[in-house]
Amino acid sequence: MDKRYLTVTALTKYLKRKLETDKHLRSVWLQAEISNFNHHSRGHMYFTLKDQNSRISAVMFSFQNKFLKFRPENGMKVLVKGEVNLYEPQGQYQLYVQAMEPDGIGSLYLAYEELKKKLTQEGLFQDERKKQIPSFPNHIGIITSPTGAAIRDILTTIERRFPFIKRTLLPVNVQGRDAAPSIVKAIEKANEESFDVLIIGRGGGSIEELWAFNEEQVARAIAKSSIPIISAVGHETDFTISDFVADLRAPTPTAAAELAVPSMLELHNQLNHLENRLSYHLNAEIRRKKEQLRSLENTYAFKYPVQLTQQKEQDFDRLVASLDRNMRILLERKEQHFERRKEQMISYSPRHLVAEKKSELHYLSQSIVKSASNLFDHKATSFFNQLEKLTILSPLETMKRGYGIVYEPSGKLIKSTEKVKVGDQVRVSLSDGMMDCKVEQLIEGDDLDD
Repeated sequence: MDKRYLTVTALTKYLKRKLETDKHLRSVWLQAEISNFNHHSRGHMYFTLKDQNSRISAVMFSFQNKFLKFRPENGMKVLVKGEVNLYEPQGQYQLYVQAMEPDGIGSLYLAYEELKKKLTQEGLFQDERKKQIPSFPNHIGIITSPTGAAIRDILTTIERRFPFIKRTLLPVNVQGRDAAPSIVKAIEKANEESFDVLIIGRGGGSIEELWAFNEEQVARAIAKSSIPIISAVGHETDFTISDFVADLRAPTPTAAAELAVPSMLELHNQLNHLENRLSYHLNAEIRRKKEQLRSLENTYAFKYPVQLTQQKEQDFDRLVASLDRNMRILLERKEQHFERRKEQMISYSPRHLVAEKKSELHYLSQSIVKSASNLFDHKATSFFNQLEKLTILSPLETMKRGYGIVYEPSGKLIKSTEKVKVGDQVRVSLSDGMMDCKVEQLIEGDDLDD
């Protein structure tokens, strides 16, 4: 084969490399309109970006589109950032979208998020404050446009499911400058009347067309309503502030009507089911009672009533005799118990106790006197013995035998000749008095024999 010819694959790879090396195609910013939008089950988004004269295929993979704060739709104008590259299997160049935001309504989304955050912090979205939708309402108020598809869907659904319920349309503007005040006024008016539940909503549309239901005054009017409110704004993928504040959110106006009223067909089926269950259980209970009756009819009491009566009379006589015997035994036991108690009462009578205590007191008195006398004699003998010992050791007794005690003039006892000198005045205490003396000579102990 002539080497001048390339395979399709080779040409495609060559073009792909050319696109990948062009720095201008690595980060492309486009302003375009979405068409042929397809959100694949795996999460990837495939669509076409176009303007008045051209179009380009685009893809936004799931790991990038999961951060989008809105749902792309056909006809929506967007601002996108991406990379131009070539899809080899089809030889088709396309934009690999990395970021996307609505064109011209970015401020609306910002306002939406800010109000949503504010009302969330105030607790207007909490389930605890939401009211229960009645199962069987008598009167339904419908706040929507009188000319839109939503009112037709709601009325048709109610007529099909439960035509006996009273329905009242409170017409409002659902888009435009006057929409929000119109909706608020209708909610306030409805709360002055006897509605059991309110349906507020409209059909699908762009974010600008649904914006009235993102207004703060509408959200607060819904929260303030004493009547339960079902919000039914747009399609299933559309979420507005009203949906979060309402007591119940329906994905579509038709679904709101289905949630507001019971289905006559379903009630009829439930009634048939309950009737069948009741019939089954009643028949089962009747069969059980019949079995019990047959069982009772076959008992001895029903077959032989005379014999049973005679047997019961004999049993009665036997029980009477047993009762009489037991009564006599019980009386004998009570009499014996009474006698024992009587003897105990006598033994514990005050006279007997007083005599016993007097005898005990006399014995204790004698014991105390005897013990006191013995203790006195013992203490007296001990005292005289100690007195005799003290007398023997007393200095006075020693002094009676001719000894004396020498003191300084100050009264301090002199125990050694070292404490005095010749010429000192001393006082000598004898057994019958004292005398003052003057020391004329000191004789040491070794010189006494001389």
